Amino acid sequence: MSVEVIVWFTLIITGISGFTIPFLPSGYKSVAGFFFVLLIAVASSFPAIFVLINGPEEIIFYGNLVFGKIPVNIDNLSAWFILIVNFACINGAWYGIGYMKPYEGQKANTSLHWVVFVFFYVSMLSVCTLQNSLAFLVAWETMSVSSFLLLLFEHNKHSTIKAGLNYLVQMHIGVAFLTIGFIWINLYTGTYYFRDIAQYANSVNPAICFLLFLCFFIGFAFKAGFVPFHTWLPYAHPAAPSHVSGIMSGVMIKMGIYGILRMLLLIKGNYLAIGYFILVISVITGIYGVMLAIIQHNIKKLLAYHSIENIGIIGIGIGLGCIGLGLNNQYLAFAGFAGALLHTLNHSLFKALLFYCTGTVYQLTRTLDIERLGGLIKKMPRTAVLFLIAALAICGLPPFNGFISEFLIYSGLFKGLISLDLTSTTFLIMSIVGLVFIGGMAILCFTKAFGIIFLGSERSQLPASANETELSKLLPNYIIAALIILIGVVPQLFIQIVAKPASLFTSQEISLILPMEFVGTLQTISIAVIGFILLSAVIFMIKKTVARSAVISTSPTWGCGYILPSPRQQYTASSFVRPFKKLIRPFLMLNKKEEEIKDVFPVPVHSESHPYDKLESILIDVPITYLQIFMRRLRFFQNGSTQFYILYGVVFIFIIILIPLLINTFEYLLELFYQI
Repeated sequence: MSVEVIVWFTLIITGISGFTIPFLPSGYKSVAGFFFVLLIAVASSFPAIFVLINGPEEIIFYGNLVFGKIPVNIDNLSAWFILIVNFACINGAWYGIGYMKPYEGQKANTSLHWVVFVFFYVSMLSVCTLQNSLAFLVAWETMSVSSFLLLLFEHNKHSTIKAGLNYLVQMHIGVAFLTIGFIWINLYTGTYYFRDIAQYANSVNPAICFLLFLCFFIGFAFKAGFVPFHTWLPYAHPAAPSHVSGIMSGVMIKMGIYGILRMLLLIKGNYLAIGYFILVISVITGIYGVMLAIIQHNIKKLLAYHSIENIGIIGIGIGLGCIGLGLNNQYLAFAGFAGALLHTLNHSLFKALLFYCTGTVYQLTRTLDIERLGGLIKKMPRTAVLFLIAALAICGLPPFNGFISEFLIYSGLFKGLISLDLTSTTFLIMSIVGLVFIGGMAILCFTKAFGIIFLGSERSQLPASANETELSKLLPNYIIAALIILIGVVPQLFIQIVAKPASLFTSQEISLILPMEFVGTLQTISIAVIGFILLSAVIFMIKKTVARSAVISTSPTWGCGYILPSPRQQYTASSFVRPFKKLIRPFLMLNKKEEEIKDVFPVPVHSESHPYDKLESILIDVPITYLQIFMRRLRFFQNGSTQFYILYGVVFIFIIILIPLLINTFEYLLELFYQI
């Protein structure tokens, strides 16, 4: 099938879904949504795989007077992201079938949800392929609005409405920066084609190139969640249904990464300055994200901050790749870009799995509060194992996929220290320290999360139905877990694939040679870890076989004086990370509610703490407070008098007429000045 046929097929299927799903019985809406997603994914995967094997393809659609020609381009970068989006959305829709069953009675909600889900999916594919800035902005806006509607599924909750509006406003601030960048290009080129961005960037000095890239970077950084443009994530992910959270975190925020990488291919300016800038922002993003993740009590909020952390890791790879290009160090460039691209895939896998396991826990326990959970491994053993696999992967431990991509980035960082100048060496050492800190803190965070949620005893009375869900609902999770392990065990296959999009930034020859240097070490580590796991399994089986005939006696253990053990004697999520909170207290905001202990025989007291994002307070809360104060002073304009309202209209029209006259007068005086 040609690309043109597949594009028309996708548009037709999307339209059919919009007219079909609302009229289906409640029990079939989710299945239909999954079926439409599967059809589009299969069709769009063919050209993506073809491009990765044979090279890029481009077709041109002739639009109307507004858009003009609309190039639809699939190169190696687009193909890589298309395949990631396809896999994530197939699994998300599949998991959503089981997740949405309790809501099947809400016919209007589920109909809108699945129609918008298909549009959301197609908009992400469009973002990856469109090469016309106007059409790109339409697809980008469709992606933002459709994800906003998906987020508002439980719109009866005040927190959901607040999260949705916060998300929508911040996405439109990002769109404003993208629009400025595209208008900037149009003013000088007169066209809306992406290729003209490269022509313009080549004709101006590096400082202008950097400003242009900065404009696009900020626009895409809002979607990606770089600090300080991250404040929407901790509200949006907890509010959305779990399968939507998994897709938003797994692939939607990666559209920001795609946009940044696309602009790096077009704006070939001072790569060294751009690399240093991205590296610093990314290290701050990774560290800040994991610091705030550790102190969260809400599971989804914890995972949202880990999305910020992993965007920082991807950004470190991109920054490293740019520095490699600036220094003409091909090894450095390949390691950075390949590591960033592979971590984009890896993060989409283990983060989706974490959100899906969290969704299963939520539906069976009706809470996301870590402090109220405990001992779930006894009731939900399969979910616990899947959560543990994803947790080990996100911590970058072998033999899972997170280790492979982080190893690529580490390899580039250490290799780059050998022959670089003092400035570059300083930045790389800073990045190594930051990446080490991020990895260590991620282990602390998920030790807390898994230990408090699944181990120990129940901390509160859970519903009687809180038992393992049926196997059919867990199948998407098993597929993701299998791929997580496969990437960790057979890294050479995926490094060879990721070398194709990485070759757009580096030379083709280096992309063919360098993967082999990484594979040897990676395979050795993975094989060693697998051997250790197999050895442990063999020892366990021997022990089980030997002990089978032994007589087992049970009796109470010595309780050290505690004859009535209570779940309250266990570590809580807060007490587990209390030493860490003390270390980073200057960077945190903790709102505490606690009661004083009084009298000789005190009554039970209650104490709780709520962490808050300090940057959100500085960058959003404080400006909004001052804006509200300013707007209150303008209330006199709304005085209820019709005469005044007519006067306002007349004054507004007069100002509109006056502005062009003032501009013309200023230009005339300026010309006279130059003549003198």
